[in-house]
Amino acid sequence: MPVSKKPRRQKTATSEKKEPVTPQSLPDRRVMEGFLANCNSRGRANDATARAQDMMYDAFGKQQPRARVALAKKALEVSPLCADAWVLLAEEAAQSAEEALDFYRKGVEAGELALGPAGFKKYAGSFWGFLETRPYMRARAGLASALRGIGQDEAAIDHYRALLELNPNDNQGIRYVLAASFLERGDVPALKALLSQYDEDCTAQWRYTQALVAFREGDPAADKIAEQAWCANNHVPALLSGTRKALPPVGDYITIGGEDEAAHYVEENGAAWQSAPGAVEWLTKVTANLVSKRPTRTLN
Repeated sequence: MPVSKKPRRQKTATSEKKEPVTPQSLPDRRVMEGFLANCNSRGRANDATARAQDMMYDAFGKQQPRARVALAKKALEVSPLCADAWVLLAEEAAQSAEEALDFYRKGVEAGELALGPAGFKKYAGSFWGFLETRPYMRARAGLASALRGIGQDEAAIDHYRALLELNPNDNQGIRYVLAASFLERGDVPALKALLSQYDEDCTAQWRYTQALVAFREGDPAADKIAEQAWCANNHVPALLSGTRKALPPVGDYITIGGEDEAAHYVEENGAAWQSAPGAVEWLTKVTANLVSKRPTRTLN
């Protein structure tokens, strides 16, 4: 099942021209918000920021980067408080990591002004459940990712933690990149607290990180957690051990249980596994005999 990727490390922007985008089978998920917004458009006609946001929904539906960027710039002419316009410029128009960072910062500032103190008070604890908050949430997640990408991990972590406070339901998947950040820093107490906070998460990304922590801590349940992780995605051990090469990423979606999901996990967390003596060997051994237990499915 294809789903959107979890937030990941921001890649450094370059001055190279981008190739034209080939139409994707799965559209930009932000387009769907436009349909929801149209269903609840009463009272928005005279709101400049709302009109600018509608332009951004149109921009997200465009396939060519040049058209998307042009609409984002027009949206900012209508309202500089359109956070999504700054986000798109950071994603597709920035010529350097510094410029992308600047765009994201402007997006966060715009989102804060658009929501105002009343908005933060009204939506606190349930951000993302309201369309009005999402541009701001995207901008702040982008800012955190950009900061992480240039090595400012402490500042990035502060933003990630704030995002989870605003929206504990974590529709953006912030916990995954935050867990990876804690792994990189070796902040085991913070990582264990985060894993405990979302203990019911059964995704491969969560289970494999739980397994690594359990192994490092000598937890008697480590083998069982590793088996649960394998059931969520059986491709990870081979990628970690190097017996299989990771497939190159394609688009902005991953397949639950697929090799691309495994590659995404290893990209974010592989170094932590490699730095734990014996961890990869242990995982390989624990999961080696699970293949025969996995139910097969035939198509008639």
